[in-house]
Amino acid sequence: MALPKRPLGTSGLEITTVGLGTWAIGGGGWSYGWGPQDDEQSLATMRRAVELGVNWFDTAGVYGHGHSEEVCARFLREVPDEQRPLVFTKCGPTWDEHDHFKPAPSDLSPANIRRQCDDSLRRLGVERLDLLQFHWPDEGEVPIEESWAEMAALVAEGKVRATGVSNFGVRRLTRCEAIRHVDSLQQEFSLIQRATAGKELPWVREHGTGLLCYSPMGAGQLTDGFTAERVQGLPSDDWRRRSFREPALSRNLALRDALRPVAARHGTGVMSVAIAWLLAWQGVTAAIVGARRPGQIDDWIGAARLELTDEDQREIAVAVRTTGAGVGPVA
Repeated sequence: MALPKRPLGTSGLEITTVGLGTWAIGGGGWSYGWGPQDDEQSLATMRRAVELGVNWFDTAGVYGHGHSEEVCARFLREVPDEQRPLVFTKCGPTWDEHDHFKPAPSDLSPANIRRQCDDSLRRLGVERLDLLQFHWPDEGEVPIEESWAEMAALVAEGKVRATGVSNFGVRRLTRCEAIRHVDSLQQEFSLIQRATAGKELPWVREHGTGLLCYSPMGAGQLTDGFTAERVQGLPSDDWRRRSFREPALSRNLALRDALRPVAARHGTGVMSVAIAWLLAWQGVTAAIVGARRPGQIDDWIGAARLELTDEDQREIAVAVRTTGAGVGPVA
């Protein structure tokens, strides 16, 4: 099934406007996991995503401390070459193999970047990474120029096709751009977290950098069936259980409910409206949408083709202001 595609900046990659996020597929048992996850369900979810036209997956070395990449590798081994999705991954966070709940500080030293690149190549079972991204800024004293120069070297060596960053502000982006073009920026951006619209979005438009948006549904808060009661029932190792707090949670759920009339007009679910709202911003390349079961793909895949009207956009803006949910520009 053909889905709309957009160029990822000037990288030469053409990607569908929705991609499969594999954070939860990394499973539980680490600080920012989503609780237990069945690998066979994960593989079935990946199959469904590709069947419906998704042509890229987003993962990271730290997701499940390597496990998400390993599950992606299992899928890549079974899928024909002509159906193979692009796989984007990330480096930086360094975890303790003996204590998976210990903080994983970001280390962007050239040696660690190269080591983690090689680890991802091995776990994914590929000869070249489609996109390697810095997951978070360095937490030590490594100059970003040294880090980004190492990424440029990995491209020159053929280990990496395109390079990007995640969770970087304009100042760091500008310093990277002076060394080598930043192919992509991955940033949290949703109806709840809208700050990117007023900060990094103008920069990526000006510089021809692709923008990949993670958590477009607020980590579940903008899905049709999420409730405050569900938070209390989440597994103890699901990071959302300790992170979703009042009064923000109630405001976010009120915003979700206010989107229902818009969804009803289009014969779709609230999550598709939330994703379509994001994709309507000029400069946004694509949304990274997570799923743990095949049916969840069906719930949001229609967002790729959903075009919101001016009336829809005005109604959504009113809902944001009325509920007081989130921060950042509304439209």
